[in-house]
Amino acid sequence: MTSRVRVGIAGTGAYVPERVVPNAYFEEIVDTSDEWIVQRTGIRERRFVADDEACSHLCIEASKRALAAAEMDPADLDLIVLGTLTPDHLLPSTSCMVQEALGAKNAGAFDCNAACTGFLTALNTAEAFVAAGRAKRVLAIGAEALSRFVDFQDRTSCILFGDAAGACVVAPHEDCGRGEILETSLGADGSGFEFIHMVAGGSRYPPTQETVERREHFIRVRGRDVFRFAVARMSDLIRDYVERYGEDEIGLIVPHQVNRRIIDAALDRIGMTDEKVVVNIQRYANTSAATVPLALDEALQEGRVEKGKLLILVAFGAGLTWGSALIRW
Repeated sequence: MTSRVRVGIAGTGAYVPERVVPNAYFEEIVDTSDEWIVQRTGIRERRFVADDEACSHLCIEASKRALAAAEMDPADLDLIVLGTLTPDHLLPSTSCMVQEALGAKNAGAFDCNAACTGFLTALNTAEAFVAAGRAKRVLAIGAEALSRFVDFQDRTSCILFGDAAGACVVAPHEDCGRGEILETSLGADGSGFEFIHMVAGGSRYPPTQETVERREHFIRVRGRDVFRFAVARMSDLIRDYVERYGEDEIGLIVPHQVNRRIIDAALDRIGMTDEKVVVNIQRYANTSAATVPLALDEALQEGRVEKGKLLILVAFGAGLTWGSALIRW
C-alpha cells in the first residue's frame, strides 16, 4: 500500500479588479444607505470587474502571483482545479482557459462548483491528488465575477457581493517546507438548496425571454436562513479544531467573508474574540469562492501567519455546502 505523501502550500497569490465600488454607489439605484449597509454587513466597498474582464482574467492574475511566490514554472503543474460559480462559459470549463493562458501545457484542468465553498473544495481536491501521489504540483483557485449575476433591483442582495480571485500551489511538503495541510473536510446538505440560488440558466430552466423578464438569472438569497446556517456551521467547524488541538495552538482563523455579523455571532457562540481572525469584508464584500484565498494571501503578505502555529480555513455556501482545512505553517 502506498504511503500518504505529506502535503504543503508552496505559494499563494490573489487579485482584485481595479474598479472600487463604495456603498454610495447603491444609494443612487436602490433604497439604502452607507450607514445601513455597514451596520448590517460590515461592508464599506467592493471591487467589480471592468466591461472587458471576466472570471478567467481574475484567475490568471491570481495564479501568476501564486506561481511566482512558489518559484514555479507553469509547465511544472500537473493539475489545475478552479472553484467558481461564475465561469466565463457553461462550456468549456474556465480552468482550461486559465491553463492555456498560463502556459501550463502539462496540466489537466477542471472546474468545481461548490459556491462559497469552492476554494476549499479545490484545495481539498488538490491535497488529495498530491497525498495519493497522483500529482506533484496542483494549482487550486477560488474566483468569482459575481457582479455579473447581481440583481441591482434587490436592495437586500446587490450590496453583498464583489469580484476577486485567490490561488495557491499545492505540492509535497518536503519540496516546499511550509504550510503543511494536516486535515481537510467537506460537507453538504441539499435540503437548503433554495437558500442561495439562481433559478434559471441551467438545463432545468434554460434561458428564455420569460426567464429573463422574471429576473431568474440573478442570485437570490434568503437572508435569515443563510444567517442561521452560516453561524451554526462556522462555529461548529472552528469549535471542533479548537477542542481537539487547544486554542493556544491556533495561530489564525481565515473564515469565509460572508457578513461581519455572521463572523461575530459565530465567534460569540464558541466564546472567542476576533483577535486571531482575518476579516477583510469591509474592503472586498462577499467574493464567494475567492474570500478565503484572498484573505489567506493578505494575511501572509501582512506577516500575520505565525510559523509553527495552526491555521484554520473555513467556508460555507450555497448547496448547502461547507468545508475546512487545518494547516500548520
